[in-house]
Amino acid sequence: MAEILAIKPAAADGPVAARLDKGVLRLTLANPPANALSLAVMVALTVELERAKADKAVRVIVLSASGKVFCAGHDLKEMTARRADADHGKAFFEETFAACATLMQAIVRHPLPVIAEVDGLATAAGLQLVASCDLAIASHEATFCTPGVNIGLFCSTPMVALSRNVSRKHAMEMLLTGETIDAATAKEFGLVNRVVPREYLNQIVTKYAQTIAAKSSLVVKTGKEAFYAQAEMGLADAYALTGRVMVENMLARDAEEGIGAFIGKRKPEWADE
Repeated sequence: MAEILAIKPAAADGPVAARLDKGVLRLTLANPPANALSLAVMVALTVELERAKADKAVRVIVLSASGKVFCAGHDLKEMTARRADADHGKAFFEETFAACATLMQAIVRHPLPVIAEVDGLATAAGLQLVASCDLAIASHEATFCTPGVNIGLFCSTPMVALSRNVSRKHAMEMLLTGETIDAATAKEFGLVNRVVPREYLNQIVTKYAQTIAAKSSLVVKTGKEAFYAQAEMGLADAYALTGRVMVENMLARDAEEGIGAFIGKRKPEWADE
C-alpha cells in the first residue's frame, strides 16, 4: 500500500499533497482552480523537496496538479494586495521572487530526478516550474505560455528556465508574443519530452518514474549533478569535469556491479554506493 505523507501536520487540505509509492514521491499542487504559486505554496514545495533528500525510500519525484490548470504562475491577487504596504509591496515582491528562485534551483540541484506531469495550462511561473524539471510529460490537452508581456510584466524569471530548454528564437517568440502554444508545439520546441492521451498520462509518467527508480540512485545522482554543472561550462572545462566524474563513477561499487552484471548477463543488484 502506498504511504501517504502530509505536507503539514493536520493539514490534509493544504496546497500541496505528497504521496510515496514504490520509490516515487508524487507532489501534487492542490489549490485549484489556478494552482497558483503563492508564497506559501512555493515554500511548501521547497520544504518537501528538501525533506525528500533525507528519505532513502524516495528515488524519483513527480510534480503534478489537481484540477484543469497545472499552474497559473504567481498569485497575482496576493501580490497586488501588497501594493497597499508602505513600500508599495517591494519587500514582498522581493521575497516572492527570491522564494521562486530558491524553488526552481532546488529542483535543478536536487539529487533525485524530478518529472513534471502536465495536464492543463502551465503559464508564466507555472511554465517555469515545468521547464525546471528534468523531464516533462504532457497530455494532449496541456498548453503553455509566458503571457507577462500582455499585462505589463515581462516574464523575466520564467525566461531563465525557458531559455535553458528551448532555442533562443522559440523562447523569444513565446516571451514577446505572450501567445499560448499547444502540447505538440511544446514538444517541437523541446519544452516537453512526450505528449500522450490524457487518460494514459498518469500511467506513462509512473512508468517513466519507476524505470528510473530501478537504477542505482548513486549513479543517477552523479549523472544529474554533472549534467547541469557541465552545461554551465565551456567545452574544455566540461570535459575536464566529466572526466573526473567518470573516474569517480568507475571506482564506485555500483559501477563494478553493473559492468560485472552486464558481462555476466545477469540483473545487477544495486547497493546505491
